[in-house]
Amino acid sequence: MDAMTETTRRSSGPTRFGAWLARPLASFHLVVTIATLLTVLGLVMVLSASSVEAYADGGSAYSLFIQQAMFASIGAVLFYLALRIPLRRLRQWSFPLFAASMLGLVLVLIPGIGSQVQGARRWIDLGPFSIQPSEVVKVTLVVWGAHLLASRRSGHANLKDLMVPLVPAGLLACLLVVLEPNLSTTIALGIVLVALLWFGGLPVRLFVTILVSGAVAAGVLALSAGYRSDRMRAFFNPGDDPQGIGYQARQALFSLADGGIWGRGLGQSRAKWSYLPNSHNDFIFAIIGEELGFLGCALVLALFALFVYTGLRIASRSVDPFLRLLTATATTWITAQALINIGYVVGLLPVTGLQLPLVSAGGSSLAITLFMFGIIANAARHEPEAVSALHAGQDGRFSKLLRLPKPEVYSAAKARKSAPRAGAPERRQPPRRPSGGQPGRRKSPESRGTTSARATRAWEPNYPVNHARERGRSR
Repeated sequence: MDAMTETTRRSSGPTRFGAWLARPLASFHLVVTIATLLTVLGLVMVLSASSVEAYADGGSAYSLFIQQAMFASIGAVLFYLALRIPLRRLRQWSFPLFAASMLGLVLVLIPGIGSQVQGARRWIDLGPFSIQPSEVVKVTLVVWGAHLLASRRSGHANLKDLMVPLVPAGLLACLLVVLEPNLSTTIALGIVLVALLWFGGLPVRLFVTILVSGAVAAGVLALSAGYRSDRMRAFFNPGDDPQGIGYQARQALFSLADGGIWGRGLGQSRAKWSYLPNSHNDFIFAIIGEELGFLGCALVLALFALFVYTGLRIASRSVDPFLRLLTATATTWITAQALINIGYVVGLLPVTGLQLPLVSAGGSSLAITLFMFGIIANAARHEPEAVSALHAGQDGRFSKLLRLPKPEVYSAAKARKSAPRAGAPERRQPPRRPSGGQPGRRKSPESRGTTSARATRAWEPNYPVNHARERGRSR
């Protein structure tokens, strides 16, 4: 009897956690929690890493932290607005917003409009703030690409219609960013484009061809400019110039080694005293390792791993093809950017300059990434179980606190009707017999969600969907 009690007690923890994950709004709460924790951690580490440099430049030790906190506040507002955007409006505005972001990429290259810093034109000054159009185009490409592919998938378009105009538009965006020049953001845009094509169902052979071509192009660009080729030489021959091109990467490794398991303590970094350049920006993960140790680095990795699980969970549970593509692509982009940043800090990749999402200093990147997290949280509120619970008034305390509108109930027929004609003509669906046996009986939100799930099974992207769960849900 005691052994049985002990076994029950040991298994109660995972059972409770699994029961919490089964709650209708678990994905929504996870997205909000991850975004909050990463943003707070980023603000603390930016204050610690930038205080010495800001004070040495003759200003206040809190100047960069205050700027980052202001953009975090703007990002919080954008996060809330993204939660309130109806999906039909988001899809209607996707192309105008993408066109506006492309116009920003053109304007930033014009002298007098785009500000030049260290030989690169990447920012447009708007009074006390400056905006980086290349950060905005990441989000607009994700949203517009997901809308375009979902619309043409519902219309049974052929392969050419799936790739045009998405691929030419994505390549044009990459070209404009290369002209700034900004190779790191070009890589991020390439990841977005590749993720859209993969989750959109592109054939594996053609996908591999595009992936190899993109890798070759990135290699050519990496060796075409002086500072980029220096980074490549420093990566392959780290001992050739330890006090020159290899100095920053070596100092980052020294910082990580100095932190050990437990770290030197918050605010006790030595590298930030002008030993590690850009310690508050590109190499903030090294400061995390020095001050918070291996445990702090493990916490950051665990949060991004949890984000991967949450994003793919939302994508697999969504019945709307647009939300599936949008969430899966955004998750891939943010996670890949984080892995590239951590990879070059620990010496596994050449230095590219990609920031650690929500953690590194950078106002435009922080605000835009929070906006993308808000869109993912909005997608989590449109899971079938979440829609049913919110319409029934269950587990809606967080939504009531934020006064969020009730999410829309996805309907495949309405989505095809509202989607623009693209490529092939749409097929008319035969009339459906009402389920339940009683003619004229209105369906509940649960039954409408399962009907749309069955209606979208013909749309097969390149990630698994739990059809067994959908079949069980429809019983």
